[in-house]
Amino acid sequence: MTAEEIAQALGPLVASASGARSAQLSEVRTMTGGAAREAWSIDAVLEWPDGRRAERGLVALFFRAPGLQRAFSAAEEFKLLQAAGAAGVPVAPPLFAGVALGRPFYVMERISGETIGRRLVRDDRFAAVRRRLTAELATALAAIHRVPLDRPALAFLPRPEPGRRVAETEVERLEQLYRSTAVDPHPAFEVAFRWLRRHLPSSDRTALVHGDFRIGNVIVDPERGLRAVLDWELAHVGDPSEDLGWLCVRSWRFGNDALACGGVGTREELAEAYERAAGHPVDRHALRFWELFGNLRWGVFTLLQLRGFLDGVAPNVELAAIGRRAAETEWEILSLIDERVT
Repeated sequence: MTAEEIAQALGPLVASASGARSAQLSEVRTMTGGAAREAWSIDAVLEWPDGRRAERGLVALFFRAPGLQRAFSAAEEFKLLQAAGAAGVPVAPPLFAGVALGRPFYVMERISGETIGRRLVRDDRFAAVRRRLTAELATALAAIHRVPLDRPALAFLPRPEPGRRVAETEVERLEQLYRSTAVDPHPAFEVAFRWLRRHLPSSDRTALVHGDFRIGNVIVDPERGLRAVLDWELAHVGDPSEDLGWLCVRSWRFGNDALACGGVGTREELAEAYERAAGHPVDRHALRFWELFGNLRWGVFTLLQLRGFLDGVAPNVELAAIGRRAAETEWEILSLIDERVT
């Protein structure tokens, strides 16, 4: 696809969705994408029959064949964003979905702000917003976990196996992925699986789980704070503490390791802010369980990406470099287990 083809194909659709007479699209440029989709930034000038004009920034996501086990279709992810936005989650407002140029897509408003984690955690221009970012992240998570799950539009979401504890199922799935992926032995991962099986949390509460909620997957403005939550392709129904634990994984602190919550706050600050926003207590044992699980999960994911490089499926040196980060997760796993030897 070219920028010109996208502008021609989406112009009439943008106009129709906005109730405008015409939409002139310009500055169509590719953004950082992934294996399953391409993201394009678009500037649009809308004109209505009464002469009114308005400029809008848009993002179009064009989907390829699903590349992840839990990847959604464009229509499904569009419905998920609609449901999240209706529940008060800060998201880029989804505008419309469809098929163009032979590819399924959806269009959403473009939100200004920063997503690069090391800048959010280290740059001076975000110093003021960092002081309140933990509370804003917790509030966004509480809103995600309040999204109603009984609506037919969200029936596609992966859900826990009936009659089994959520944590037990997730540990089992992760271990199966590890066994099918690992090439070399990883004793620290073996210890982690054993520890997790022995310390399953008793919580039976389920909610919409974002699945990849972390610094780097949010848009933050240096003055307005948290603007939007991104990257919903791993969303599922599960234990809401999974999101809290994933946010505390060491790799998302970008060098500011003293602050477990994404390099901007402490675990206790995160738990207390979430309790205020959600209106119910956080099980500290469950939080630490899911933090250890999250480090193990990311460690397995690094091996999965390395495997793609070694097998020649994706000869990308970045994947090889990510594979080397398994050692970081092994160190963190052993440190976490050492803190709670039982």
